[in-house]
Amino acid sequence: MVTGRHTRRGAGRAVLAFLAAFGALAGAALAGAAPAGAAQKGVRVAPGVTYQEFDIKAAKGVTHAHVLSVDLAHPNVRVELLYPGAVASRAQVSRMADAQGAVAGVNGDFFNISEAQHPGVEATGASVGPAIAAGRSLKAAVPNGQRFGPALPPGTSTEDVFGVGTDGRARLDRLALEGSVRTSETQLPLGGLNQYALPVGSVGAFTSDWGGASRVRATCGTDTDRAAPCSTDTYEVTVRDGKVVSAADTPGNGPIAAGTTVLVGREAGAQQLRKFSTGEAVEVEHALVAATGGTPYRLALGGYPVLTGGRALPGLDDTTSAVRTAVGIADGGRRVLLLALDGAAAYRTGLTIAEVAGTMRKLGSDDAFSLDGGGSSTLVARKPGASTVSVRNHPSGGAERAVPNGIGVFSGA
Repeated sequence: MVTGRHTRRGAGRAVLAFLAAFGALAGAALAGAAPAGAAQKGVRVAPGVTYQEFDIKAAKGVTHAHVLSVDLAHPNVRVELLYPGAVASRAQVSRMADAQGAVAGVNGDFFNISEAQHPGVEATGASVGPAIAAGRSLKAAVPNGQRFGPALPPGTSTEDVFGVGTDGRARLDRLALEGSVRTSETQLPLGGLNQYALPVGSVGAFTSDWGGASRVRATCGTDTDRAAPCSTDTYEVTVRDGKVVSAADTPGNGPIAAGTTVLVGREAGAQQLRKFSTGEAVEVEHALVAATGGTPYRLALGGYPVLTGGRALPGLDDTTSAVRTAVGIADGGRRVLLLALDGAAAYRTGLTIAEVAGTMRKLGSDDAFSLDGGGSSTLVARKPGASTVSVRNHPSGGAERAVPNGIGVFSGA
């Protein structure tokens, strides 16, 4: 929980007076914390993990920040993907953290939160970008035009990820889907993996990682217009143990058994799937391929970069202020900074994306990545002696929102 308002304001005035004496900092000014490397101080959550909170004087008023500093060089510290066990599912960050044994965490990627433009179509709750959990690829990215959340900064993509490799170092990267569907007669490129929106004309694969949500949403909208009508030309083929066992004109729902892949096609993809016959042998292959190559990822999730090499990306929004969540990378990928703003009424003006980049840089980040904000922004951490986490910020909706994934912090042998 945050401290009393009078205490925060008093501390904020003292530090602001100090800053004024030495000249104003450019961009958002941090009050109650040192402007660089500050997140490595604070209250210890666990060995290698600390928590602190402080005010930030931003363009549209004072906001309040909650920050976790995570030392990935510590032998017992790691970060992993929090998720509720299925791609098309949501849970509160605190529940996911406790279920997986995390000592702290924040919410993650933007997600398919509503389907007002497609009456009768179920919102899947699935995230926008790629996701990797414990080294296993869960899903790929939807087309840029199908994403939820604020406009992407120039030059960024739904394939952008924050990740931590098997070497224990955090980095920003881009993960693209590579895959194919093969029969004795043909080979088709795979256009999607466990994602709520497939590219027009493509074939996507859904596995047991998807969950039981309807797959109809995958055939709605277009690559450039999320609100475009659902396709009227669709087809679904179920492959079990390498052979076609059933087909349908409309994508279905319900859990997918292990060893089973459901192929969903739209437009040209649907026309190709109609050529498959029951009993036919089908081989489906897929992988998430990193733009940088090299070390495999244990954890990856989507969002978008705001800071690279210590410099803010050009074209970041410097007008729209909101409650935000972000993750920063410092010390050559050996330290991670997790930030969530407070959604209490007194602080709800928040930060612009440009101010988020500036704040993460002042906290010592060389690279930073914006995650879902608004009512999703949540930071949790265990209090001394506790075996479960507590929500440290005030979610702007008045209660924790269920989200598809997050970044969990783990400390222990």
